Amino acid sequence: MWDERISQATKDGKIVVANFSATWCGPCRLIAPLYSELSVKYPSLTFITVDVDQLTEFSSSLDIRATPTFFFLRNGQHVDKLVGANKPELEKRVVAFAESTSIDERKSPLISIKR
Repeated sequence: MWDERISQATKDGKIVVANFSATWCGPCRLIAPLYSELSVKYPSLTFITVDVDQLTEFSSSLDIRATPTFFFLRNGQHVDKLVGANKPELEKRVVAFAESTSIDERKSPLISIKR
C-alpha cells in the first residue's frame, strides 16, 4: 500500500506527508485532529497515516524511533522529518510544502496504512 500511495503521489506531482503514529500514543492522539484538518485544508498534498504497531518492520526500516514522526516526501524522496507532536511546527511545514507546489485542488483523502 505504501509504495502504491507514494507512486501515485509522485505521478500526481504531490508531496506526501506521512504520519507514523500508534493508537496508544497520547501525543499522537493530541495531534491527530490537526493532522486531519490539514489533510482537508491542503488537498494539494497527500496525507498518509502509518500505524507503527501494525507495520513494525516497515517503520523500523525507515528508522522511526518515536511517535508521532512526520515524514515529508517529494518525488518519492525523503525531504524533511518532524519528530514529536509540535502542532505549530507541523502546520508551518505543511503550509510551506503546500505553497511550494502548484497542483490542482482535488480532494486529498487521509489514508491509513494497516496490515
